[in-house]
Amino acid sequence: MELTHLDEQGAARMVDVGEKQMTRRTAQAQAVITMQPETLQKIVAGDMPKGDVFACARVAGIMAAKRAHELIPMCHPLPIDSVKVDLTPVGADQVRIVSTLRCTYKTGIEMEALTAASVAALTIYDMCKAVDRGMRIDQVYLLRKDGGKSGAYIRPEQGKEG
Repeated sequence: MELTHLDEQGAARMVDVGEKQMTRRTAQAQAVITMQPETLQKIVAGDMPKGDVFACARVAGIMAAKRAHELIPMCHPLPIDSVKVDLTPVGADQVRIVSTLRCTYKTGIEMEALTAASVAALTIYDMCKAVDRGMRIDQVYLLRKDGGKSGAYIRPEQGKEG
């Protein structure tokens, strides 16, 4: 497999997408944050000292998606059409964050989706760390994507969910 972010000498480079066709692209990513059950109860009840955790995390995820190209060196700035960040309590001690992004452009929107889910999870951590420093963020990965030359991808264990 050719590594497109390296030139002939092995130096890092930004891929030239100038000749690529514009296509409709979608990407969906997730992150899961695990915490003490009491912490999740406080979030859901709206009892966290810093305010509405889910609202703040949702906005942070949207903002992060728009700035992914500023954080990831070889990431192109994209004209993002939509960003959706869903936060769902799972069981007694987890929140699953799923970001869904769309654009029409020459390169994929996977990094923006991953950035949105990750920063939303980090925001939950930030807003709740005073009551639960042991929170853990994991299961950060691409769930699905479509559009572009490489076509569709659906994470194998994802199946029809998500």
